[in-house]
Amino acid sequence: MPGYWKEMVFETNSAEETYALGVTIGQEAVPGAVYALLGDLGVGKTVFTKGVAAGLEVKEPISSPTFTIVQVYESGKLPFYHFDVYRISDVDEMEEIGYEDYFYGEGVSFVEWANLIEEIMPEETITIRIEKDLSKGFDYRRITVEKE
Repeated sequence: MPGYWKEMVFETNSAEETYALGVTIGQEAVPGAVYALLGDLGVGKTVFTKGVAAGLEVKEPISSPTFTIVQVYESGKLPFYHFDVYRISDVDEMEEIGYEDYFYGEGVSFVEWANLIEEIMPEETITIRIEKDLSKGFDYRRITVEKE
């Protein structure tokens, strides 16, 4: 993706294309990058995240950290921190797990449902929004990538 951009919109028509876009994002990720991953249940956030992990050359299988809040993967070219904050009831829970060490460290942080903790997300967060449009097909996804 070009260096000077504010918003880019991608359209995918299969899980494979969504995964491939994730791979590209992962390949271009830099140390300390924080991504907010937004989208309804079932839009493909996990498929996209698995692609990002592949782009970072993570060797372990990727699973949703729904009940653990964060999964840490260190087998890739950069540490990969995969958060799922859907079940967070209070931002204090993020402080308890030491989120700042992840967000402001040398790895790449991916935060699903980041809108629930937006007050602690770094200013430089890159937002990725995945949306369905059933009028364009069951597997169609519109993926918007925005940075401040």
